[in-house]
Amino acid sequence: MTLHATAAEGLRARLATPENDADDLDTRILDAALAEFETYGLRRVSVEDVAKRAGVARTTIYRRFTNKEQLLQAVILRECRRFLTAIAEATENLASPEDAVVEGFVVGLQSARTHPLMTRVLESEPEAVIPQLSMNGGAVMLAARDILADRLRRARPGDAEDHNTVAEVLLRLAVSLLIVPGGGLALDDEEEIRAFARDYLTRMLRSG
Repeated sequence: MTLHATAAEGLRARLATPENDADDLDTRILDAALAEFETYGLRRVSVEDVAKRAGVARTTIYRRFTNKEQLLQAVILRECRRFLTAIAEATENLASPEDAVVEGFVVGLQSARTHPLMTRVLESEPEAVIPQLSMNGGAVMLAARDILADRLRRARPGDAEDHNTVAEVLLRLAVSLLIVPGGGLALDDEEEIRAFARDYLTRMLRSG
């Protein structure tokens, strides 16, 4: 396994693990950093800005995060973990793989579209989206794929379906709708997204 692949596996494992090791000061710093990035974008925010909002010294942040990039990655990791939790909860105990496809697609797309940080970056720094999504070999995409594929398998045990491929295609479509809005598949509200997923995306599943 390459060093790059090992890093991706490590990040996927961290994403799949509930956040329970952050102390109050970490939480305070990450909350302040998230608020700064949401308000001013990724490029304009400095560690000093985050320190002022958090009410701590810059040295306090540097003792926990080596630089601004590491702080940003910690913020993104926490938000991605929350995103994956939302998908997992929305697809838990559904009656069929078709229901898991629909609800996973709806929640994933809507959560990303309405997240304040994603909205801010897409509006002012769209060129930053792809590098963040693809960091460490696309570990965030693969972690989300694993969750949805697991739900598909559990909804139809023993099925020979390639659930990983179906789940990844769904996620890649959601990403394209997120970063290239408009066109013939605008899907502006939740009911439109759900109807589209039910009518078209469930066709990827073989009848069981």
